[in-house]
Amino acid sequence: MTKMDDLNHRILRELSRDGRQTNLQLADRVGLSPSACLRRVQEMERAGIIKGYRAVLNPEKLGTGFIAYVTVGLNTHTKQAQEAFERAIARAPQVRECHNITGTVEYLLRVETADLPSYKHWHTDVLGVLPQVQSVTTFVVMGSPKDDRA
Repeated sequence: MTKMDDLNHRILRELSRDGRQTNLQLADRVGLSPSACLRRVQEMERAGIIKGYRAVLNPEKLGTGFIAYVTVGLNTHTKQAQEAFERAIARAPQVRECHNITGTVEYLLRVETADLPSYKHWHTDVLGVLPQVQSVTTFVVMGSPKDDRA
């Protein structure tokens, strides 16, 4: 198992900020030799700590003008109901994240659409027709002063 010390945490923070930087740049930023830095990164990749590298997309440039977090409560609390809901949500490209959560509802979704009318269509014709859904609450994102998702 990979030991998660301060250097590994610094490497992960730097990679989270810029996953395309060269190993030489990364090593310089965390204060390691390039070979030691590369060994640590490769070990964290092998251990599954680093699962992959992604591009951070600009939703506005892609035509996404409406972002909302949506809580969903199910009417039946069975494994079959959850699995059916999750399969349906997996097919919805508007849902960028789906989290099974604790509390008064079962799911928290991040939904991205072009605009409010397209969200209304998704809300009514995709989410609203799922037989497992009992309650839906929408929280519209008005701004994101901090967003560290990769």
